[in-house]
Amino acid sequence: MAEPKPSFNPRPSKPRLALPRSACDTHFHVFGPAKKFPFGAGSAYTPADAPKEALFALHKHLGIERGVVVQSAAHGFDNSASADLIAANPKHYVGVALMRPSASREEIQTLQRQGFRGVRFHYMGHLGEGFPIDEVMGFAKKLADIGWHLQIHTEGPRIGELAPALKRSPVPVVIDHIGRVDASRGLNDKPFLELMALLENKNVWVKVSGCERISRQSSPWKDAIPFARKLVEEFPQQTVWGTDWPHPNLKEIPDDGVMVDNLAEIAPSEKQRQSLLVDNPSRLYFA
Repeated sequence: MAEPKPSFNPRPSKPRLALPRSACDTHFHVFGPAKKFPFGAGSAYTPADAPKEALFALHKHLGIERGVVVQSAAHGFDNSASADLIAANPKHYVGVALMRPSASREEIQTLQRQGFRGVRFHYMGHLGEGFPIDEVMGFAKKLADIGWHLQIHTEGPRIGELAPALKRSPVPVVIDHIGRVDASRGLNDKPFLELMALLENKNVWVKVSGCERISRQSSPWKDAIPFARKLVEEFPQQTVWGTDWPHPNLKEIPDDGVMVDNLAEIAPSEKQRQSLLVDNPSRLYFA
């Protein structure tokens, strides 16, 4: 069996845009190394290693000082690789775990001590059927007293279906990757309007990450930038940003330096970038 090819650029460009101090990348993964942290037997995909050392080097190169590691579906419910990254720099890095809704309070408390601050649930076809949303809302009650949040990874057409339950969440809800809408369909497409309506609830946040995932163009994904900019303009206190390194399941390997430079269009003012990259992540992840 052929070894999987790396999904990230080992030599990204140096961004022209200087990021504010304490800038935070709120969405990235760590893969392996597989010899130490094996991938799940039932994983939907098997990536190449993308270890914490490569992530830390990237952040230094980009001018990013803090981060949120998001547990990968490739590692399943074994959060060890993510916990290992957090342990290497617990002052500046926290995590979002994968858990079953049946997980006990003791399991949650163990992850809390390891530096996790939320739980991600998938509603993406290529990752298998997600847990029933009512079960997830019941599970969320266990998170309320420790200040955790839910992170929801969903396809754009499912936003409207999930919205009624998400509005009832007892904890903050963070929507991944601009709701995975289709940038080619424009700002007035139904899934994006449903995302905007959901964000009228101040308990809901969105990551303006994944421009390369919602775009139908090549780098620098200009068709996706208006979506991210609109969210930053309309919901300045409910938006955060991330690289999505090491970019699994993409045909084109992105340049992370270009992603950072796109922030000049996504959040044009220094005030907007301060909120997006520093103040909002501080409230959501580091309070």
